[in-house]
Amino acid sequence: MSTTDKIAGLKEILALDPKNSFARYGIAVELASRGEVDASVVEFNQLLEGDPDYTAGYFMAAQTLSKAGRNDEAIIRLKEGINCAARSGNRHALSEMQAMLDELAG
Repeated sequence: MSTTDKIAGLKEILALDPKNSFARYGIAVELASRGEVDASVVEFNQLLEGDPDYTAGYFMAAQTLSKAGRNDEAIIRLKEGINCAARSGNRHALSEMQAMLDELAG
């Protein structure tokens, strides 16, 4: 299945269920994999506004921003994600994001 087909399928899911965080996350990740950073960031932002406890969204958004050389924005997302992971008790995600934060901020 092509990336375009994946995005189209995920958009169909969102049309039926606009609050479907998994579909929104999938669109953001697919856009990032195509190098469409700005469009990907818009999707990540919508995801995290609607579902601030979607921990993976913070980490993937930070990775996308960092790959695009937008480290200041990535650091902000990582700090938000670390807070989210701490709230939800997701120690693995917290550890991964803290390591990336240390690398970017160091």
